Amino acid sequence: MLCDMGFAPSALIVEPMGVFANDLPVGTIFDIIPLVNIPPFVLCRSFLNPEVIALTAAALGVPTPAPCIPIVVDPWLPPGNVLVDGMPVLTEGSVCQCLWGGTIELIGPSPAENVEAI
Repeated sequence: MLCDMGFAPSALIVEPMGVFANDLPVGTIFDIIPLVNIPPFVLCRSFLNPEVIALTAAALGVPTPAPCIPIVVDPWLPPGNVLVDGMPVLTEGSVCQCLWGGTIELIGPSPAENVEAI
């Protein structure tokens, strides 16, 4: 995953449900729990993030990134066409919005056409 307000890529973490694509567990559009499914992107540069605001103020207006704690409240979009337990799977290019203004995008392999159950 990449966040346009983050400093480094991060890996989506999903609970294996017995369904895999390219030997990786398939995620659903509801895998949005901060720190559980979506780990930090090292630092955040968004001026909507209260920590960035505070650090920038302390640095007398010099933009200062803060540790990233992604906060996502809405499901990933667009939903995939394949369902797992009634929920659409994630596919490469799916995006979700961080409360601090960042857009998080899945950039790794997860083509839904290669989904297989074990």
